[in-house]
Amino acid sequence: METLESRIKTVLPPQYQDCYEAVQPVSMGSVGLKYGPDGQVAWNEIWGSFCDLAMAGGPPHKGTLLLPGTESDPKVVAEICRGIRMVTGLTADESPTPGWVRVGCETSTMADWLCRAINMENVSARCEDSILELPAGPAYRLEKEIKNVITVIAKTCHYWVEHMWTSQQREIATLFKKLSEDFPLLQPIPGDGSVISAAIHQATGMQSTNHHYPGWLGFTCPDVPTAIWMMRALVVSNVLARREDTALFVPVHPNSAAVSNTVVQIHALARDHFAKLQLQS
Repeated sequence: METLESRIKTVLPPQYQDCYEAVQPVSMGSVGLKYGPDGQVAWNEIWGSFCDLAMAGGPPHKGTLLLPGTESDPKVVAEICRGIRMVTGLTADESPTPGWVRVGCETSTMADWLCRAINMENVSARCEDSILELPAGPAYRLEKEIKNVITVIAKTCHYWVEHMWTSQQREIATLFKKLSEDFPLLQPIPGDGSVISAAIHQATGMQSTNHHYPGWLGFTCPDVPTAIWMMRALVVSNVLARREDTALFVPVHPNSAAVSNTVVQIHALARDHFAKLQLQS
């Protein structure tokens, strides 16, 4: 438990480090689009502030997962990339894989942290080295999915760049390197997750949900605080995780033992954690 607490404090911006248990998943509401003189969306003029990070216990940007497309639309890709460049200053281009856009981060640690934070906001993201990939699809609409992608990269980059000192970013790099000594960050890979699901259910009693997302397995938690706690603990244990209300999602991955064993360990810690809180109250 002490190790987990230390890891969580390492990855959170300073304003959350001593109060993240008290953060409430309450949304600030949506903001409308603004347009420049050229008739295009002025993405860099929309937000004055952002909701709390889902990583810190705030509300996920989306209630359900935003998935990538199976093919790309040049206009959608161009607008998402234009928006990303405007709000972050990072390079953004079409990915070689249809349905994704590719963002060049300043460091591999930045890409790794953003990948974890964005998945917790319920927007698909994946990373390799200093490259972060975000979803795009031909059915994406300007005021909906396109805005979702640009908003979530604006929000998470804001916290990474504006709220975290270089020294803390170095601490995060050290933590991620240490975590990778056991196994690399486990990201969702579409496939058969039955072995993982059965192992988790047998060891914890957690029931599978009826959600069907490629690469993700959902499990029902008793309440939102438990789902948030387990999500955060998994992410600092090198297993991507996210939640939708009380449903906790973990990745399908060929390293099924690492996924299931980590979830089982975190479940046991969560059970003890909330039992102690109940006794204290």
